[in-house]
Amino acid sequence: MPVRSKVLASPQDAIRTELALGEEDVTIRRNAPAALLYEDALRESRTSIASSGALIAFSGAKTGRSPRDKRIVDEPSSRDDIWWGPVNHKCSEKTWLVNRERAADYLRTRDHLYIVDAYAGWDPRYRIKIRVVCARAYHALFMSNMLIRPTSQELESFGEPDFTVWNAGQFPANTHTDGMTSKTTVDINFARMEMVILGTEYAGEMKKGIFTVMFYLMPVRHNVLTLHSSANEGIREKDVSLFFGLSGTGKTTLSADPARRLIGDDEHCWSDHGIFNIEGGCYAKCIGLSEEKEPEIYQAIKFGSVLENVTFDPLTREVDFDSYKVTENTRCAYPIEYIPSAKVPCLANSHPKNIILLTCDASGVLPPVSKLTPAQVMYHFISGYTSKVAGTEVGVTEPEATFSSCFGQPFLALHPLHYATMLAEKMQKHRADAWLINTGWIGASFSSGGKRCPLKYTRAVLDAIHDGSLAKAHYETLPIFNLQVPRHVRNVPDGLLNPAKNWGGGEAQYQNAVRTLGQQFVANFRKYSDHAATEVICAGPLM
Repeated sequence: MPVRSKVLASPQDAIRTELALGEEDVTIRRNAPAALLYEDALRESRTSIASSGALIAFSGAKTGRSPRDKRIVDEPSSRDDIWWGPVNHKCSEKTWLVNRERAADYLRTRDHLYIVDAYAGWDPRYRIKIRVVCARAYHALFMSNMLIRPTSQELESFGEPDFTVWNAGQFPANTHTDGMTSKTTVDINFARMEMVILGTEYAGEMKKGIFTVMFYLMPVRHNVLTLHSSANEGIREKDVSLFFGLSGTGKTTLSADPARRLIGDDEHCWSDHGIFNIEGGCYAKCIGLSEEKEPEIYQAIKFGSVLENVTFDPLTREVDFDSYKVTENTRCAYPIEYIPSAKVPCLANSHPKNIILLTCDASGVLPPVSKLTPAQVMYHFISGYTSKVAGTEVGVTEPEATFSSCFGQPFLALHPLHYATMLAEKMQKHRADAWLINTGWIGASFSSGGKRCPLKYTRAVLDAIHDGSLAKAHYETLPIFNLQVPRHVRNVPDGLLNPAKNWGGGEAQYQNAVRTLGQQFVANFRKYSDHAATEVICAGPLM
């Protein structure tokens, strides 16, 4: 791509200069309204309108992220900071230039291009200006929902972006290019502050790419902690809670509490001033969605929202939220103001009072709730445990333990201990309590007839956390995991609280399940033991 001119009349002119386009070569729409994007999207293949008014789009062969194809350019300014390895693969500067030019070649062939100029980060002290350039109207609407939309005045004075995304996902990477292992690549260059996408139309790659950028920029440049968490705030007390959890643990569901104000459902930063959301929207998983269980999310699926890869009736256009026909990873992206309880602007000028780590434990070993010591917080935060359950992914026939550092390993730019240390320091400074909540199976394992913890009991646990009563409860110690388990929680049967006392398969079977899960925790944590403090290592299961 040609070098960008410093004096340009408009962002459209900037893109024409970048791509060497003539005035008549392409129509470029900048921050187009939803109605116009609907019109353009319906001219594309694989787009429809749902009976609720949401735009339905399909992302093609890729219906989820491609973590093995995420690359960061190996260049001097960021080289020594990046956590290189299975998460962040190295991309040479030469390969970057080839992929960038390949993206430009594709974008030059389009008759319509879309620019989304918006912000990442609600706190003006830390927000960055993002520019997305893409060729699908649905991608533009998606990012318009997910980023923070500027006012008309802010848009007029937006200027040059801090970071640019070039989305040419309809066009494949060249597999003969050095370092390419497939036709998909998502390349981030921190020296040029740009990202290139090839070979995947899954919109979540843009969202999560920006997340990785914030995982790098905020700690390195501002000493601000980036977190894969949801957050909400009490209406009266203004107390803030952070919720960490992998997909399927209830992070989005539990943070969308009508009795509290939602700050955000997925990506946040913790600064010296408080908590702020990175995004301007929510990206909710839709499989199994119902108005009865999740009314706020269900009702947010309306005009302006983007439904991705869902099954629908071709005549009525009603969506079948229970269908796995396209993918289990069905999603909806909508502006956060579509949630009635959302707090806009999405930030809190206070520090979290409660840190909640969510897990969906299919083994039935972990209690519905336990109180964590500071060392246990670091251990379980670094571990990031949950279970993949049979039937949710192709090839998974039995429950599988999975560990994702900081509950967001695919998005981390720095070593997990960097974020864990920052979290521990902030919790100590602001005296936050920490809890481990199991939204998974109780009474026995998934495969032995256990039942998933009813949502009403998990919500009762959260109510007890937020009203302060759980912090004052009487506790007993769960052997091996050394977790502090409350003896009583209001509106939760006492018999459900301690798995050692309510296991349905007998004492021997329970002890075997505890040892099995404990060994998996210990084996996973060995990769961090060289850098972790002794008290943190000892905070795990004692085998």
